[in-house]
Amino acid sequence: MMFECEAEAWLGIDLGTQSVRALLVTADGTVLGAGTAPLTNHRDGVRHEQDPGEWWEAVCTASRAAMSSLRGRGAIGGLAVCGTSGTVLLADAQGHPLTRGLMYDDGRAVEEAARVGMQTSWALPKALWLLDAYGWKEGRGQAARVAHQPDVITAQLTGGVVPTDSSHALKTGYDAEREAWPPQLGYLGEVLPEVVRPGTRLGEVCRAAAEATGIPAGTPVVAGMTDGCAAQIASGALRSGAWNSVLGTTLVLKGASASPVRDDAGVVYNHRAPDGSWLPGGASSVGAGALPVGPDPSEMDIRAAEYEPSSALTYPLASPGERFPFLAPEATAFTLGTPASEADGWAAVLQGVAFTERLCLDYLHYLGAPIDGPLTFTGGAARSAYWNQLRADILGRPARVPEQIEPALGMAVLAAYGAGAETGAKTVMETVTGLGTGTGLGTGLTLAEVAERMVRIRTLLEPRASRTARFTEPYARLVDELETRGWLPTPLATHTRTRLNQDTIDS
Repeated sequence: MMFECEAEAWLGIDLGTQSVRALLVTADGTVLGAGTAPLTNHRDGVRHEQDPGEWWEAVCTASRAAMSSLRGRGAIGGLAVCGTSGTVLLADAQGHPLTRGLMYDDGRAVEEAARVGMQTSWALPKALWLLDAYGWKEGRGQAARVAHQPDVITAQLTGGVVPTDSSHALKTGYDAEREAWPPQLGYLGEVLPEVVRPGTRLGEVCRAAAEATGIPAGTPVVAGMTDGCAAQIASGALRSGAWNSVLGTTLVLKGASASPVRDDAGVVYNHRAPDGSWLPGGASSVGAGALPVGPDPSEMDIRAAEYEPSSALTYPLASPGERFPFLAPEATAFTLGTPASEADGWAAVLQGVAFTERLCLDYLHYLGAPIDGPLTFTGGAARSAYWNQLRADILGRPARVPEQIEPALGMAVLAAYGAGAETGAKTVMETVTGLGTGTGLGTGLTLAEVAERMVRIRTLLEPRASRTARFTEPYARLVDELETRGWLPTPLATHTRTRLNQDTIDS
């Protein structure tokens, strides 16, 4: 039964690796309530599993904490759930888990990955491994169903099995362009879920789930996206040409485009946005994980500012192998030259990450991807004001840092987009502008417009031309070295030098 009272906010739920996070957010981006609950990881060598029952318990705990701020004052307009990309399990016909969840970095499906031509981190190889381990055989498809991490939660929330979203299904082999499971999956069609676009209304919170979570019965449940896409929504980088650079342990770039970005090398892949446009992206293995453990980052940043550029050139892989801006499983971290001090070595890592970030953008330009929109910095490393400015200087382009960078915020935005007008409550447009709204999915606004109203920008960065010029030579040396080692394809290296020379002439 639909509730009749005015919606005050939207709920975003993020199923992370370490915890579940819930945020209750208003139409202008004010966080009314937040809750978190830890998750237990079961690791043993390449094995990494979680208990799906614990996911639900953590959702209940986090949601009750987030919802407590309303104190019975009203309903919420809707909710959406994101999970870790590539995490998969088997469930029964009612959506109840039959196995533990194999996490995104579980490495047991090596043979299956080779068979289907995917990385072991993708969901399809792990689903095949699970089906074999479970004893499922062709013709017994009704005994088990493939499910993604959020599917367990949406089934609990609505009281029955609902479709999965195309974002989580992407790494299970779903063809986002044709919006169908590809026919070459054959008999697996018996065990694969129905798929809808993110932002699609799946159902309503049932009474049992309402009692467990504190979320009002009848709250619309909207199909979510992966945690990486959720973080992109939370950055507001949703108009064509905009990019979100997520820098944590590793570096991930995710952008927006009117059409898919074609990449024969398979380095860049494309999620389908709720409106049918595209969210291309790629993940590098460089990042803050290459920084030494122990020193105080704030103090080291201050000292590193004395070394621009560093006397050493570092390619700072956090783990062996590179995935973006080129595919080189054999790649390893290296340093050319000897740092003059500990601070100089720290500076070399910061600069090396930014050089790789620039090379990622050069690769996207090489592929013909639109990159002329705003650039946003998110991720744990975005807390470093020095590193943010350094990156803007090396990239030679402006950047912005949002106030709130959690994937749960992205799900609150998606919930507002997908369900805001369907609850009988005020829409986002009405709440923000005081005006009525026309037709459209959920709010009558595009997802980008909803995000621009709910995402607050904290810092605007401008590159300093004199600093950008300082880093031209070391960036060119890194490109040369990566090409010499056989990791960076010559056509890309040539394209990068052409862009670099053009920038030098223009400046």
